[in-house]
Amino acid sequence: MISTVNVGLQYGGRELFKNVDMTFSKGNCYGLIGANGAGKSTFLKILSGEIEPNKGEVIYTPGERISVLKQNHFEFNEYSVIRTVLMGNPDLCKIMDERDDLYSKMELTEEEGIRVCEIEDEFAEMGGYSAESDAEILLNGLGVTNEFHYLLMSELTDAMKVKVLLAQALFGNPQILLMDEPTNHLDVDAIDWLEEFLIELDSTVIVVSHDRHFLNKVCTHIVDIDFGKIAMYVGNYDFWYEYTQMAQRQLREQNKKAEAKKKELQEFIARFSANASKSKQATSRKKLLDSLVIEDMPVSSRRFPFVDFKPDREVGNDLLTVSGISKTIGERKVLDNVSFTIKPREKVAFVGTDSLAKTTLFKIITGEIEPDEGEFKWGVTTSQSYFPSDNSEFFDGCEDSLIDWVRRYSNLVFESDVRGWLGRMMFSGEEATKKAKVLSGGEKVRCMLCKMMLSGANVLIFDEPTNHLDLESIASLNNGIIKFPETVLFTSHDHQFVQTIANRIIDVTTGSFYDKEITYDEYLEEMKEKQANGGY
Repeated sequence: MISTVNVGLQYGGRELFKNVDMTFSKGNCYGLIGANGAGKSTFLKILSGEIEPNKGEVIYTPGERISVLKQNHFEFNEYSVIRTVLMGNPDLCKIMDERDDLYSKMELTEEEGIRVCEIEDEFAEMGGYSAESDAEILLNGLGVTNEFHYLLMSELTDAMKVKVLLAQALFGNPQILLMDEPTNHLDVDAIDWLEEFLIELDSTVIVVSHDRHFLNKVCTHIVDIDFGKIAMYVGNYDFWYEYTQMAQRQLREQNKKAEAKKKELQEFIARFSANASKSKQATSRKKLLDSLVIEDMPVSSRRFPFVDFKPDREVGNDLLTVSGISKTIGERKVLDNVSFTIKPREKVAFVGTDSLAKTTLFKIITGEIEPDEGEFKWGVTTSQSYFPSDNSEFFDGCEDSLIDWVRRYSNLVFESDVRGWLGRMMFSGEEATKKAKVLSGGEKVRCMLCKMMLSGANVLIFDEPTNHLDLESIASLNNGIIKFPETVLFTSHDHQFVQTIANRIIDVTTGSFYDKEITYDEYLEEMKEKQANGGY
């Protein structure tokens, strides 16, 4: 259990939050949400002890082990995968090392012999005899299979390292588990496994996530950082959203009625205050007016970009035909004889565990790279706009201001027009003049979306567009794509994003090609049935 007592934090004169008094209890999962910059990760660091608050204190149940999901993918490069997972329980690792050191000696002193007995008791009590097998179960559940377990971390891809660090945080069922964006870069199978693991875990879990489906699946409470304070709500993300929207509507309606009543009373007082026969009533109305309360509407830190894609023209009957495309990257064949036809106004999600295959296909059909075999053909009435998963070429070293950056990728001439578009994407005032090279991940994504909106394309291609976005921006993008009247091809790890947009699912993974007009949830159910029947 963790409790905060009068916790407050200021940065450079800006107060992130104050007077935070709340308790996080065993057996519950708390989703920590808020706009970018509201202080979610900072509050998580206060709870973990990494940052000291300016005021107040954090109290932990004595003897409970805290585990924190590490973010540095290079921190454990010199260790094996198994060892890295075991390091999630430092006390156990210390005992294991001392035990190995003693057993490596040819002869033991009497004192060392006594210590061996003590260590064996401690080792057994801490689950040492099953530690490696427990670590292997976690790794396999997350998709890091046996052949990787004794490699060095430096030999793994970044995506694999993410999974190993997650296994490290989960290892040994810590009593308190703190995680910042645990689903980032995880495939759907790993996310599904993690959701089930957390549901069964009888610990205090606090998690920051932008994945709405994940928050709905695992959270028993939502902790919202907004209006300069932190508030806790019982229920998952959807319950929090509906409750807060309802509360805002009720407050607006209450204020509307109060304003109408105020106007009515003021008119009566003005009309009859000089009338002797009505003076008592006017005085009574004045008392009512003085007691009338109109609540201030709190100013939210949440900001929603305006995302609205408008095609310059409708697409014709011919859209895209892909015929027998194959591509080898290094020594791996990532695309093998891929063929499909996209029809007008379809919204197609490309899914599967091989992100390289999906990215490679998008790069081929947008003309960035050539296939080894096969061909593709776009209809003559189509125009495409592409959102790459790696947008660094558009920003790294770019000295342009955002105003000049938008001009470069559009036909806009007047600064007022450019600023209008940047304002839609939450770059106002001086923010529009900063250099493109200094933008954060989320700001770069918003610029790329602005570029796509200005393109007027009738085919939109997105490769993981929700990475780096906050919940508000994801919701705006989600709604913008749903409203787009033409064709969308996309990949995303955001379950709700895919489910609410796609009407067709394609998996181009080598050896498991799949193509069907179906929703994402129906597709996942179909895959589970195939797995249960021994096939995939």
